[in-house]
Amino acid sequence: MRPPDAPDWEATAANWLLDLCPPDYRRFPGLRRHVLVLARFAVLHVEAQQLATRRGLSEIRGDLRDVASQAVVEAAVQTFQLEDARLLAVRREVGLVEEALRGRRYRVRM
Repeated sequence: MRPPDAPDWEATAANWLLDLCPPDYRRFPGLRRHVLVLARFAVLHVEAQQLATRRGLSEIRGDLRDVASQAVVEAAVQTFQLEDARLLAVRREVGLVEEALRGRRYRVRM
């Protein structure tokens, strides 16, 4: 994605946001025309994924203890933990894009 204020940056942001959302979101022309609305949809979608991942993590040991080995259960727990960390980063990124679409700009500090 191009940085804010670069030529066509909103189009590249829209493409990136659509890649994060369910494929059906591409059917709605209003989301592509109103990238800020798309960003809001993306934020909510990622937050829902975070909730589902955290629920899965809290329930996985009990759900699998009678049907899978301890090694399989621990691998599932680790997978949920990795996904939770990934989604945390994605949520931050989507939030920054939404803020940029709202006009907020950050300056690099060294």
